[in-house]
Amino acid sequence: MTAPHPRHRRALAIPAGLAVAASLAFLPGVPASAAQSAQASPAVAADTSSSLSHVVNVRPGHGPSAHVKRAIAKAGGTIVTSYDRIGVIVVHSSNPDFAKTIRKVRGVQSAGATRTAPLPSAATTDTGAPKVLSSQEIAAAAAAAEAVEGQDPLQPLQWDLPAIKADKAHERSLGSEKVTVAVIDTGVDDTHPDIAPNFDRDASVNCVSGKPDTSDGAWRPSAAESPHGTHVAGEIAAAKNGVGMTGVAPGVKVSGIKVSNPDGFFYTEAVVCGFMWAAEHGVDVTNNSYYTDPWYFNCKDDPDQKALLEAVTRASRYAERRGTVNVAAAGNENYDLAADEITDPSSPNDTTPGDRVVDPSECLDIPTQLPGVVTVASTGAKGLKSSFSNHGLGVVDIAAPGGDSTAYQTPAPPATSGLILGTLPGGRWGYMAGTSMASPHVAGVAALIKSTHPYASPAMVKALLYAQADATPCTKPYDIDGDGKVDAVCEGSKNRNGFYGWGTTDALDAVTR
Repeated sequence: MTAPHPRHRRALAIPAGLAVAASLAFLPGVPASAAQSAQASPAVAADTSSSLSHVVNVRPGHGPSAHVKRAIAKAGGTIVTSYDRIGVIVVHSSNPDFAKTIRKVRGVQSAGATRTAPLPSAATTDTGAPKVLSSQEIAAAAAAAEAVEGQDPLQPLQWDLPAIKADKAHERSLGSEKVTVAVIDTGVDDTHPDIAPNFDRDASVNCVSGKPDTSDGAWRPSAAESPHGTHVAGEIAAAKNGVGMTGVAPGVKVSGIKVSNPDGFFYTEAVVCGFMWAAEHGVDVTNNSYYTDPWYFNCKDDPDQKALLEAVTRASRYAERRGTVNVAAAGNENYDLAADEITDPSSPNDTTPGDRVVDPSECLDIPTQLPGVVTVASTGAKGLKSSFSNHGLGVVDIAAPGGDSTAYQTPAPPATSGLILGTLPGGRWGYMAGTSMASPHVAGVAALIKSTHPYASPAMVKALLYAQADATPCTKPYDIDGDGKVDAVCEGSKNRNGFYGWGTTDALDAVTR
């Protein structure tokens, strides 16, 4: 079994068979099949071999009653933690009928297993590691930047910054250090020289088990884990410090909320913990470049999936009520999320997936399709929808640079790659592509809006985000690979459509309006 690929884990659905994984760093000469740096996990103790994690949802505002606690224990469950404010209880049980049994208990509104593989999930077979930006490329970029005062050395490679006018925005404001963006992801290497100056340790945590682990460095990825979260953090807030690259909002704080296990899975209990931690620790914006495993789409008519959907919905809404704007990647399969039906071949991704036809209005991709969450589509260096980006009228809210194959959308010199430059663990830099990379651009712009309007509510920040976006009309016909066949259909008007939502995000307006 292989680990899932993100939005970060998703394989990018690029036309003409170009297989690009959004979780990987791409550099010239690196094969597209190169895999993320994940290695086999150690063997686990036998007593967890048949245990599953579950969420049990009860009435919000109350902890589990004595009656529910007794029922959980009687059904063979052990409570790991309870988020009383939203009524979500995390339970481990090796009883295969635990969820079915507990759903019948008075006071339980829904319950379901968060995975289909026992704790912990089986090890990945992915191998290899992303390559770093070469010293020659760094030197060339630095030389190109010599004539441009105030640029960080690698900024000439960042075509994505002028694409959203972030370079012009930085002449007015870098953002406020009082604003924090949390990267809910695979972990963040806060020792990176471009991240360390802006890192918010108090807002960082490891949520993998579903229960916060605040031990020092717990939010960092191990050497065997995906660099994805570190890349995202740099895109948002890499410091303007004469080193490396520049983030969209290089003056704001960034934190790491680690929610993926060593095999790269983002399970419900971890995601719930991540949103709750952000809500309770003053986070202004969260970036969510993933989908919640093991189901790409969570269907309301399935009792397990319904419970997972309910738990994450409660957590994300609670975070917004506490002042947090939640931003999420739309996904990388070139799906029309407004279609009547979609064939999902990837679920459940932690055991044996199989084709299933779903109605995306009833079976939701979470967190990106949740109410209140800002859904971000990806564009390439030519400003067109990325070949892989999901879309959908009324689903996609806004668009931002996430990169694309250089063969499809070539950037203007001195940039050399159509992908997105970001930070990598160990003080390195490299390229990635995907809606995973588009979402942090919007999270960064939201942070700039919050910096400009420090008392703005999440609703106001989102309203400004959409109002300030640059209207981007439908691309018709959309034949990104030039083979004469339409690769996706855009519906809607210039001011709001399925490819670009309200338009392309605008960092300059964020600091001037």
